[in-house]
Amino acid sequence: MVIKLATLAPEGTSWHELLIDMGQEWQRVTSGDIILRIYPSGVVGDERDMIRKIRIGQIHAAAVTIEGLTEISQDMNVFFIPLLVDSFEDLETIRGELSSHLTSELEMKGFKLLSWADVGWAYWFTRKPIETPSDLKELRIFTWAGDYRWAELWKMAGFQPVPLSSIDVLPSLQTGLIDAFATVPLVALSKQWFAVAPHMLDLRWGSMIGAIIIHKKVWDSIPAEYHPSLLEIARRTEDRAKTLLPQAEEAIEVMQENGLKVHHLSQEQKNTWLEFTKSFYPHLRGTLVPEEIFDRAIQLQEELDSQKK
Repeated sequence: MVIKLATLAPEGTSWHELLIDMGQEWQRVTSGDIILRIYPSGVVGDERDMIRKIRIGQIHAAAVTIEGLTEISQDMNVFFIPLLVDSFEDLETIRGELSSHLTSELEMKGFKLLSWADVGWAYWFTRKPIETPSDLKELRIFTWAGDYRWAELWKMAGFQPVPLSSIDVLPSLQTGLIDAFATVPLVALSKQWFAVAPHMLDLRWGSMIGAIIIHKKVWDSIPAEYHPSLLEIARRTEDRAKTLLPQAEEAIEVMQENGLKVHHLSQEQKNTWLEFTKSFYPHLRGTLVPEEIFDRAIQLQEELDSQKK
């Protein structure tokens, strides 16, 4: 049985190698009955394209970020709340509390979550230096095509969003169609986006979370005796992904050696960003992020902040 799995992870990167290793382990524990065929580098399309193609059976599984998962369940937008957390410990606490609900939501929509994967922190990369939300409003920013409600909310907040697929980011930077994007350093480096937007704001805008998912019908068609072993291997892949997180800092260093300028903020400036994002929370609640899960996430955030104080 051949399972086709797609991902945006560039071929040859550590994330791609993790998937290759998982496939080899799956093949080993099933004595060759299950073969994982991986399609990297977005060759089958953007993440929303992957979800649509899983639904019609063109592929069977995907390693996607929250962007792809929101095509399945709007509750996944909870992880897009800007500046929700700024440490992996807090992220794990909130995700742990929400995980049962989120995985159940995916199963109701016909998808099995095999494992989570932390990709790293998203930072703003821009053509020219920025320090405040007002500075960012002067730039044309990349937003994911597919869910245009995000673009409308950006406009409502006074920004200039340009919805694009990820494969269009580099040419759009080169032609001046966009001036800024938020992503993890490893992506900015591997795709060479930073070469056109050589300024990085040292502010953890949000956590980029990934997940490996498979169509539930495909999962159910795999002999049940294989399920525990395959899930265990996927869980070990989740643990191994955490060991790759330090590569984000290494990616920043490599980019700095090649012209990237990192701009640090004072605590007062960080507070300005935090106050701005919190002022916009009412526009997110009930529009992009369903009210119940939004309220739960904010409650957990406040509890964590209270514990620290």
